[in-house]
Amino acid sequence: MNRLRERLRAAFERRLLRAWFDVRTRGLDPLARLLQPLTLLTGVVARRRRVRIRHLAPRDRPAVVVVGNLVAGGAGKTPLTIALARALSARGLRVGMLAGGYRARRADARLVGGSADPDADGDEPVLLARSTGLPVAAGRRRDQALALLCAHHPGLDVVLSDDGLQHVGLARSLELAVFDARGAGNGLLLPAGPLREPLSDLDTMDALVLNGDAPPPRAHPRVFRFTIEATGMRRLDGTEHCSPSAFAQRAGTARIAALAGIAQPARFFATLRGIVGAFDAHALGDHAQITPATIAALDADLVVMTEKDAVKCAAFADPRCWALEVHARFDPALLTWLEEHLNGPSPA
Repeated sequence: MNRLRERLRAAFERRLLRAWFDVRTRGLDPLARLLQPLTLLTGVVARRRRVRIRHLAPRDRPAVVVVGNLVAGGAGKTPLTIALARALSARGLRVGMLAGGYRARRADARLVGGSADPDADGDEPVLLARSTGLPVAAGRRRDQALALLCAHHPGLDVVLSDDGLQHVGLARSLELAVFDARGAGNGLLLPAGPLREPLSDLDTMDALVLNGDAPPPRAHPRVFRFTIEATGMRRLDGTEHCSPSAFAQRAGTARIAALAGIAQPARFFATLRGIVGAFDAHALGDHAQITPATIAALDADLVVMTEKDAVKCAAFADPRCWALEVHARFDPALLTWLEEHLNGPSPA
């Protein structure tokens, strides 16, 4: 029953994404047109939420930088947040991280380490902790997670929040809105379109950060760019690590299955295709549950998955399983701009 529910959810997500982003569709997609009246409610909620956020007192120390989306679904913000955290830490700043823990069993504010259970604490918080080694807190209420993080790590200079632009209780110092090549899709609010809030709200945000050659969805005075590159292949049992090219040579004519439980599996599949060529693609729903049965059902010699999915599979993955490691490379001007804001004088 759980597998059927996950398949139905994944199928519905794919249909929604087609309605939101398929540029080949002439005019408005029928599903988007059907859902369009509901965007009026989304607009009311979004306007009230943005007013409340504007009235929050800005954070000084630690500064809170929200790296988020106006668009539902992945645009590369998690790799970008990880890369920014590593870079700021390398510059000597004491960095902490926040995540929501979507679809985690726990909703309370909690500290999350690299050895935490991703089912209980969420795959994204565990990925942040394992990828950076920095203090991470998660919770449905990000303001409570922030308070917990600061209580246990009082010397932090900056906290990076992976998503959270729409969290009304989270006081923030800077807001970065991330977009990829899909832009704003059909330009409509949820559920008829992908927008969590109107594009006009970008005028109140501090910067746009665009993935690849994505055009800005709206004119903004401060625009930075980043790319996501494949950097390595890691066997989930920890016995091997190699470059993408070495993995391609190793794979040879092996049958490869690719597994992706993320919002934008097509991006992962395209990256992997550039490394190994042909494979069987298995697109699951975003944050989909992956079980030993999911892996066992794959008729393949090698199974490749995203780092986020690898977090969920590490405890039971068989020797066929590998993770594709990626790294976000961002415009150096983005780091310079962040440092200018974060290295200001501390309050007396």
